[in-house]
Amino acid sequence: MDHYIEFRLLEDPEFAPAQLMNVLFGKLHLALAERGCDDIGVSFPDGDNCRTLGTRLRLHGTAAALGRLMQGNWTAGIRDHVAQSPVQPVPAGARYRALYRVQAKSNPERLRRRRMKRHGVDAEAAARQIPDNAVEVLKLPYVQVASQSSGQRFRLFFQYGPVEAEARNGEFNAYGLSRGATIPWF
Repeated sequence: MDHYIEFRLLEDPEFAPAQLMNVLFGKLHLALAERGCDDIGVSFPDGDNCRTLGTRLRLHGTAAALGRLMQGNWTAGIRDHVAQSPVQPVPAGARYRALYRVQAKSNPERLRRRRMKRHGVDAEAAARQIPDNAVEVLKLPYVQVASQSSGQRFRLFFQYGPVEAEARNGEFNAYGLSRGATIPWF
């Protein structure tokens, strides 16, 4: 994780920044999934502790890994809406943090089935214990993406871990996220 590429959304009167970020992130997810990349992480430098992700997306990895990813044509269709930096070294003195996915417990019916299976209660008891209004609402930044396996659209919520002095190595998923590995934070 010693290099990065930064994408900055350009102002566009026809598209909101969130729409453009959804498209950019969706294309990135597809590229990472198709190539089986587990060595590239993402960050949203403007999206720390707020409900929006901002207008910048960074890809973190080695110069070689980022170069391989950028050899593909995955940014086609969004290039006119973003400014892309070249592969650059991470600044000296950068700190580190993990960026990971958070999933809301937002489907009462699924939660009831789970309670019935795990705790051996009947449907009526599960319905009393988990009412229809027992929906968890997350107040975290997110992108709207389509699952590559099911095609279903969903919100992918993000949360940052604490800032750390030392990097932690590990693998990233096809969204560029990891609970264990950190990305440079600057």
